[in-house]
Amino acid sequence: MARQLRFTGTDSKVDGCPALHADEGTGEIIVQGTPVTDPEDLDQLQHFGPNEAAVAVPRELLVNWGPKEMERVPELVDRGTFRRLFENFKHTAWRLETRRGYASDRQDPDFQAFLATGSSPFDPNEPWFVNIRAQTNAGKTVSRVRITDNPPTQEQLFLLDYARHNASVGEDIRYMWREDADRGALPAEDFWIFDSRLVALLHFDDEDNLLNIELVTEPAEVVRYAVARDAAMYDALPFDQFAAQVCATE
Repeated sequence: MARQLRFTGTDSKVDGCPALHADEGTGEIIVQGTPVTDPEDLDQLQHFGPNEAAVAVPRELLVNWGPKEMERVPELVDRGTFRRLFENFKHTAWRLETRRGYASDRQDPDFQAFLATGSSPFDPNEPWFVNIRAQTNAGKTVSRVRITDNPPTQEQLFLLDYARHNASVGEDIRYMWREDADRGALPAEDFWIFDSRLVALLHFDDEDNLLNIELVTEPAEVVRYAVARDAAMYDALPFDQFAAQVCATE
């Protein structure tokens, strides 16, 4: 059975080698580098077995990207602390949404209105809209990419309709089909990333309820999420273009 490998990082500025990968199943670290083949070099290696290979990598690769601990203790924060992140970020706030639905949306009266009429109402005085308008008016960027199934779920159609309200206060909402996200190896995780330095990882149960919010600040992990952000933003479509695609498939 093939390993489930996750790219960890590289110090290369050009070709991505040398690099580290982590085995999601075993926790082992896979080192990608230049093979050591000179017999005189190999003779100096201790405890070197006949079926083993040696590679050479810069010391900085392990210092900067090597795992700092086997078992990372999650740093969980409450909802109030999470909300303050949207008031205190300096430059950018970005989210990847990957679920087929959210319990909080199903409990929202706006969702029921959408099911009844095909259109979601808009209250510009909702706290979220008031804050995001203030942040974007100050020159900050708030954006997200939403992964959508084909055909979309009712919850995804609701959010696609609701995206026009988000856009009216300055949010940049974009969309990708799930098959494109899978082809691009985007993570199946929901998270916000603030100022490219802090990640708020959202954990849900099987009924789509938000269980807890975990803050991630380890540089190598933050970079992994930033790489996913850049890949998603490159391939995603503005919500109005995506909505036109959805309408064309109905």
